[in-house]
Amino acid sequence: MGRSVEAGVADRPPVVDHPVLDRPALAGRGPEQALLRRVLDGARAGSGGTGTLLQGAPGLGKTALLDWAHDEARARGFTVLRAVGSEAEAGVAFGALHQLLWPLTDRMRALPEPQRRALAFALGEAPEPVPGGFLVGAAVLALLAGEARMRPVLVLVDDLQWVDSSSAAVFAFLQRRTAEVPLAFVSAGRPEGTTTEGRPGTVVDLAALDGEDARALLRTRHPHLAVITADRILQEAAGNPLALVELPVHLHPDQARGVMPLPRRFPLGHRLERLFAPRLDRLSGEAVHVLLYAALGGTTASWVTPALLDGLDARRADEVLDEIETSGLARLESDGRLTFRHPLVRGAVVARASGPERRAAHRRLAAALPHDDPRALGHEADATVLPDEALAGRLQEAGRQLALRGGDAEGALLLHRAAALSTHAGARARRLTWAAAMAARGGRLPYAAKLVEELRRAPVPADSAPLYAYAVVYVDQSHHVDFESSFTLLPQALDALSEAGAGASPFADLAEQMYFKLLLATVYTSDTRGWAALRAHRHQVSELADLCRRAWSDPARTAHGTGGELRAMAATMSQEQQAGAAWLLLWTASAVDMADASLWRRFLGQHAYATQGSIAKAGGYQNYLRGHWDQAEVCLREAEAADALGYHCNALLFRHHYAHFLAGRGDEEGLLAVDRAIRPLAERVRMKFVTDHLTHLRALAALGHGRDEEAYTALAGLTPPGVLPPGLPWFHLPFFDFVDAALRTGRTAQARAHVAAGDAARMGDISPHHAFLLAAARALAAADEEADALYEAAYAVPGADGWVFELARLRLAHGTWLRDHRRPRAPKVLRQALETFRALGAAPWAERAERALRSAAARPGGGGGLSLTAQELRIAQLAADGLTNKEIGIRLSLSPRTVGGHLAKIFPKLGIASRAALARALERSTP
Repeated sequence: MGRSVEAGVADRPPVVDHPVLDRPALAGRGPEQALLRRVLDGARAGSGGTGTLLQGAPGLGKTALLDWAHDEARARGFTVLRAVGSEAEAGVAFGALHQLLWPLTDRMRALPEPQRRALAFALGEAPEPVPGGFLVGAAVLALLAGEARMRPVLVLVDDLQWVDSSSAAVFAFLQRRTAEVPLAFVSAGRPEGTTTEGRPGTVVDLAALDGEDARALLRTRHPHLAVITADRILQEAAGNPLALVELPVHLHPDQARGVMPLPRRFPLGHRLERLFAPRLDRLSGEAVHVLLYAALGGTTASWVTPALLDGLDARRADEVLDEIETSGLARLESDGRLTFRHPLVRGAVVARASGPERRAAHRRLAAALPHDDPRALGHEADATVLPDEALAGRLQEAGRQLALRGGDAEGALLLHRAAALSTHAGARARRLTWAAAMAARGGRLPYAAKLVEELRRAPVPADSAPLYAYAVVYVDQSHHVDFESSFTLLPQALDALSEAGAGASPFADLAEQMYFKLLLATVYTSDTRGWAALRAHRHQVSELADLCRRAWSDPARTAHGTGGELRAMAATMSQEQQAGAAWLLLWTASAVDMADASLWRRFLGQHAYATQGSIAKAGGYQNYLRGHWDQAEVCLREAEAADALGYHCNALLFRHHYAHFLAGRGDEEGLLAVDRAIRPLAERVRMKFVTDHLTHLRALAALGHGRDEEAYTALAGLTPPGVLPPGLPWFHLPFFDFVDAALRTGRTAQARAHVAAGDAARMGDISPHHAFLLAAARALAAADEEADALYEAAYAVPGADGWVFELARLRLAHGTWLRDHRRPRAPKVLRQALETFRALGAAPWAERAERALRSAAARPGGGGGLSLTAQELRIAQLAADGLTNKEIGIRLSLSPRTVGGHLAKIFPKLGIASRAALARALERSTP
């Protein structure tokens, strides 16, 4: 029998108190894991209890829990013994017991002779049995007790429903006696065939995972699934962990990435299929046909009707339904519906059927539905092998009707199927073009990209050229992040539509949407070809489209009154506005920073990602402007979602929005990381909208950290002094920053020239944000005798308190001015700024406000009892803020030597000997 028991014991390491490791949790199984930990704790304490049975349907994770318990027990120093029931070996006596005890067979010699002989016979190692009913069970218990004297033991038995009856009797015996030794017994099985009778213990019924836990498991095991694919998997799996793990494995890679549409029915891997295949094999042909019909038909075929029962007479129909319910694969509900026990059953039924059987079922399903029902058309298409122009035409019309009701994505699938059934190349190309455009509009961008690639392999009829151009540009802009086709295809397409008339396109708003796509490309790149084409075709589009063009093209000269016009148009728009109108409205509002929640809430019913992505982008930027900086991370989550859906341009823009928060907070390391991630692509496609914004944001961060010259140089490169460039449609955003940087670097004339340019351009008439920024810059650049009143005027601009970060910066500048001019209101204003900066997490700005606040109440006089002049006080405060003599001189238009002379007088007056003591001296002089 091998080594002696004594030798085996001597070779074993002593039992130690192993630390409990922090093992990873199983999705949604926290309570079950906690229970198993308590079972293990009890076994270590010598009170293992009466055993635990994990019970549930196939695929719910029973084996995964046993695996987790195995690892957890080994980490705690347990000996783990395991057996798995097998349907093929259910008739082999003590087969499962042999699996369990195989690691301990060399210890059998230590057992008393009757027990040893009985166990040897049971395991096939002795020629004859030993009388005694429970000798085998007693022998096993004695063997495990010997092992447990060295370390606690965990017995795991999986698929208990297939364990042979002899082994099952021994396991039941063990469960009754687990409290006698440091032994835990955990088994798992299915409700059918796994009776707990005679097996006392705790029964744990496993349920399907809830939505969040199922999503977490899917994300962990298949992190690269496209969002739309993951959502469908979650729906199909219905919380079954095995399905969540296995279903994605059997998809085509393009389907997993969301490039190609998902199948109407999911393929099942062999592991899942064999969960239900044996029961299907035992059913009669009529029962299988009924199940196949119900599986392919979904909810439309689940009602028990003559069509479902395929003309069976009443008696036979009852027998078939009884047979199905007895199998446990489906059940007849009280309302007359036949429902599958689990979605996996549906998949197994379909996978088991042959091609001819499936096509026959589809024909029956089509015949049971109205002739023009899209579901009937789908079934007809699934039942059709050869091209069929009549059916293709009906599919095309059904797709058109779906698109009219807002179902572009669903309509695209019907048009694609119509293309496949077309008998003529021209008809196929037209339908495929239409499908590509609808897929793009419906948020299925990778699918649209695949269709466009297919279209490029053959000529497109001239009458479909505009729609083809739209589909290509949509894919190029949003998916490939490429804008060149926008300028080569769209102007010609707009010309063609203009010549052909409005009725020439399958989309009534095609010209408007192409115009908008051209506008996007032009705003992003500042390409002069785009602006010329937009001006040329402005009479071909709506008033809203032209307003959007004016808001973006050269706002300092073309956008006056945009805010008022936008409000008037928004007030008349219904919730049924088409997606193109929604985009135009949102983009016009974004040009003048008016895309607030009251606007995008009107479009929440438009569920296509194309619309929702625009809403999310507008919302992300508004969160920055309105001070909701705790929502910054949403931009990153939206970027990931956009990438997963194939909207790579949106992903870039979301990361660009995230950079705003980093710049405002002075997080230059994070800002640099985002810059490195998105600038190369933006530069490659000439996306000045992004690269110029990044330059502005880096200047803003430098300004926050006091690198004023660096900030001024960068900002002057974007908007030179006194110039509001037409190539910078968002010129108002760096406007205030430029004036601030110019004043900080002693360039008062340049700052005032910029303010004068804003006044001359009537910048305040464009939007409330433009008006506030102009008023704020005017206050900063004002002469001393006007400054206080102009600061108050800026606060009074309607909606000023909504621009949270910029308002705090204005208060910082005002409070500093009040401090320098010994005004008693300085601490209050500075404290308001400080509180806002802290709330936003804008650390460098908060530090500046703190320094200013510490010296805000400084009054003349110090250790020497002499008074500081106003000029001396300003120099002392700037020196305390860390500025060099040269920087102070630039700020106050003095030479560095003059600044040094003033400091030489200031030190004695304050009773100090160096500038390092200035801040404390000024603070001491505070009343």
